[in-house]
Amino acid sequence: MEITGKSIIGFSRGIESDTTFTAFNPATGEAVEPNFYSASLEELNKACELAESARIAFGKVSGKEKAKFLRQIADNIEALGDALIQRATLETGLPNARFVGERGRTCAGLRMFADLVERGDWVDARLDTPNPERQPIPKPDVRSMLRPLGTVAVFCASNFPLAYSVAGGDTASALAAGCPVIVNAHFAHPGVAELVGLAVSEAVKTCGLPEGVFSLIFSKGYEIGQALVKNPHVKAVGFTGSRVGGRALMDIAAARPEPIPVYAEMSSVNPIFILPSAMEKHFETIAAGLHASVTLGAGQFCTKPGIVVLPETEETEIFTSKFGELIAYTSKHPLLTEGIRNNFEKLSAARKTKISSAENDLQGFDVNASVFQTDAETFLADSSLEAEIFGPTTLLVNSNKREELLEIARKMEGQLTATIHGTPEDLLEYEDLIAILETKVGRLIFNGYPTGVEVGDAMVHGGPYPATSDSRTSAVGTRAIRRFCRFVAFQNFPNGALPDELKDENPLGISRLIDGKLTEK
Repeated sequence: MEITGKSIIGFSRGIESDTTFTAFNPATGEAVEPNFYSASLEELNKACELAESARIAFGKVSGKEKAKFLRQIADNIEALGDALIQRATLETGLPNARFVGERGRTCAGLRMFADLVERGDWVDARLDTPNPERQPIPKPDVRSMLRPLGTVAVFCASNFPLAYSVAGGDTASALAAGCPVIVNAHFAHPGVAELVGLAVSEAVKTCGLPEGVFSLIFSKGYEIGQALVKNPHVKAVGFTGSRVGGRALMDIAAARPEPIPVYAEMSSVNPIFILPSAMEKHFETIAAGLHASVTLGAGQFCTKPGIVVLPETEETEIFTSKFGELIAYTSKHPLLTEGIRNNFEKLSAARKTKISSAENDLQGFDVNASVFQTDAETFLADSSLEAEIFGPTTLLVNSNKREELLEIARKMEGQLTATIHGTPEDLLEYEDLIAILETKVGRLIFNGYPTGVEVGDAMVHGGPYPATSDSRTSAVGTRAIRRFCRFVAFQNFPNGALPDELKDENPLGISRLIDGKLTEK
């Protein structure tokens, strides 16, 4: 499948505009062909108009038909074969094996949502039966369920060219909800975006769905992305990226004549708390596991542990030495973009307490892994030490007082995750720590590491601001579909005019809440 550099506007392709950009190979810093053409405002508006024309029809598509569509997207992505994997590696500097796994995760996510909408009970159907004889006021017939919110703008993530980009979790959950999607491709991996975009567009055609169900926009700079959020046909936004970028979109969306929700995943340092019992018994294995987590994907995971709180014990000194040695022998690796590399170097240079770093010769967007250390008193007094540094680095914070440990937890901003290493008995002894962390994060981990997010029904990938813009949702798992829906109630409607999910005979055979009692079928 040829990469042309042109946007996908419904079933048409964009024009060859004068505003162009290229991808770069992070390993060398060299430009990668071809040129990509930034969409015009006219093309963006056309995509939004097509989405609006498709909105009602697509919103009425049955769960079985949406499931067929989602599975077709997954099949089409897999059919791209090695060309997709090789292009992803070229545009990111990450190994082929990473993208074999990420492609599998992406397609599994699409099929997970296919299973969900085919099953049908995700709509939370509720029926309150009427009672015309009730006094003093007759009780009406009220039935409600989740319905699609409208067109969703999805901004691709830099660090997940497949799983959180064109056909990733935001797009899959929005399409599953019955919402048209307009994707703003990430400039760092536009070739991957075009290949996957063509796979999605072809699935729209194969399944006989309206043209405006999907569009993919290329853009240089911020103008087109901002205009997308401002467009009145767009009713929600999905974003994965920096706090600065997410906050900018939140402010634009809030300033619209009709404000819309922005579901942004942004900044998180994912603290790890190592309790004395764990340090005493497992300091060597924890050091190895922590090193693997900090350097996974060159430290470019949103769940990378950026702060590690340590007890002051004899074993801690050995742990710190071991971890520093592992960091020192870490191979160099390019970061995804020149901007990410420059920011990594700038923020790292501002920290004065480096205890170890690798010393490799660098080229392209390469960086060396590093580790810094401070004490609890200094950390609590300097809020800049809590800032996320995107890349292979972390900060060790030594604390020898229980109250210091709790104060560190209280001081933390909202996070995606927090991890505790200890014993089951520690969980009872430190239940006050757990109680604090529960208010700060979306996922608590015991004796593990935050990198590696399981995709399933129970997963929560979210957290209080600035980890996300709305801590009531999850960007991973089947709950993600609820971001792009709203409840609609039907009062005193004749049975034949109701959606199948709410009809008396329950033709879809789904679980429903009827007069406060959950029915299986």
